[in-house]
Amino acid sequence: MKLKNIKREWWKEGIVYQIYPRSFQDSNGDGVGDLRGIINRLDYIESLGVDIVWLNPIYSSPNDDNGYDISDYRNIMAEFGTMQDFEELLAGMHQRGIKVVMDLVVNHSSDEHEWFQQSRSSRDNPYREYYHWWPAEKGTPPRRWSYFDPEANAWKYDEQTDAYYLHYFSAKQPDLNWENPKLRAEIYDMMNFWFMKGIDGFRMDVITFISKHDGYPEFPEEYQGQAMIDMYAKGPRLHEYLHEMHENVMQHYDCMTVAEGPGTHIDNVLELVAEDRKELNMNYHFDHQSIGVGDRFIINDDFQNLVKFKKVMSEWDAVFEDKGWGTVYFGNHDFPRMVTRWGNDSPQYRRFSSKLLSTYLLSMRGTPYYYMGDEIGMSNIKFDKIEDYQDLMTINWYNLTKQEGGDLEEFMASHKLCARDNARTPIQWDDTANAGFTSGKPWLKVNGNYPEINVDSQQSDPDSELNYFRALVRLRKNNLTLIYGQYSLLLADDPDIYAYTRTLDDDVILVLLNFSSNERTLALPELIDANFNNASVLLDNYANSEQTQQLGALRPYQAQIIKL
Repeated sequence: MKLKNIKREWWKEGIVYQIYPRSFQDSNGDGVGDLRGIINRLDYIESLGVDIVWLNPIYSSPNDDNGYDISDYRNIMAEFGTMQDFEELLAGMHQRGIKVVMDLVVNHSSDEHEWFQQSRSSRDNPYREYYHWWPAEKGTPPRRWSYFDPEANAWKYDEQTDAYYLHYFSAKQPDLNWENPKLRAEIYDMMNFWFMKGIDGFRMDVITFISKHDGYPEFPEEYQGQAMIDMYAKGPRLHEYLHEMHENVMQHYDCMTVAEGPGTHIDNVLELVAEDRKELNMNYHFDHQSIGVGDRFIINDDFQNLVKFKKVMSEWDAVFEDKGWGTVYFGNHDFPRMVTRWGNDSPQYRRFSSKLLSTYLLSMRGTPYYYMGDEIGMSNIKFDKIEDYQDLMTINWYNLTKQEGGDLEEFMASHKLCARDNARTPIQWDDTANAGFTSGKPWLKVNGNYPEINVDSQQSDPDSELNYFRALVRLRKNNLTLIYGQYSLLLADDPDIYAYTRTLDDDVILVLLNFSSNERTLALPELIDANFNNASVLLDNYANSEQTQQLGALRPYQAQIIKL
């Protein structure tokens, strides 16, 4: 890989820090994080060294799905603050050299949006075609699976006009009809509204679902239930719409776009992100997240299968060898805490495995997406009772399992490891009441381990996960090899070790990650043809390790970045 052949971009070199506003910082004691809370923590965000902040939805919403049901795309959710607060937040980020990416949720709106209120009022309303309707006189609509519906049915009967409307998510999230050019024009106009305010890009929620199949045909048997996701992503006009969006909006700004891409795989992702397509910059996939996790997030023996993980991540890296650009992430608001899912959250190993996972994210090719709280090693809360959950998906899947006479113990055990609410517990700022998140009652319980795991206790500890993350950020920024360098996997079949090199021009960096509680010694000269006499360790998550320690001798969950 030669640097002179690379087209450098800020969104390739930046580190994205994701903020779930509801759980970041409450400023007014109502138990819900808000924009003022983020403003109050701007110096902390700056101290991390991150370049881009992705905000989960902050638009007006009745909050059926925590803001992913939008009732007004041009206003701020009252719980979060005002437009003035947002403008102050945006200015504060930009003053600190941080770009801001908003969440674009345009596969569906809220059923309380004015468009839907008009659409459902009569069959001849001008807004009728802003949504997908199936007249009841045509009989039962073709099967469509829903993420959040209590019966997993994506069609909801609406008595007012004797018709069914489509909702891939909850019944309060009707799908928008992208086949209607008027609807598309409204979306593009709204996107321009936010770009004119000064935002730097969009993360696009389930954007691969926007094109529906004409006439809503029955899907083949192999695409029933949750498997329907792949069909949802194969709508016939998806790329037409995204190219049109690029021409009408994105091409006019120096912006970043990333698709949340359910249904994207290594054989189709370049259709979204190859530069000559003029659609989007990046996509994030779910192939690694599905390792060891089945329908309704029931886990199996492959849950932490490192060999399968390496295979998936290496195949995805190879896709972008010549064009396009990838992403790397472990956690976000839809997945559990990374240290519980991919590492070891026991007191003995949590700190080391948290640092190891951060090492991986910031030493791989592709833009890293880093979820708030992971920098201090926050772990899953692991609720014992269904009543503690707020997430529609877990609650509905629990009720479906119960109705079917399924194994509720297995369900609850799996969701301790996989449920989305594990990532949504409030940030643990200090060891005071409610971890310093709120003076009121938090909207979701605070993890009980906050006296031991919090920002305040890690700020001055040079060996903390927080300060290790900051060191990693500095290392990545100062080494283009870690951003653009060619990735080569070593030891593909080793069940404990993830090892790879990054190479740019004559610069070679070796990354060694021990994803296990076993001590392992690697014969490095047999592993890679290189001169180890002048090798230097750039970063090691065992901070006080003797530098005389033999290279390749790895302790449990040890991570080393070595310059050859």
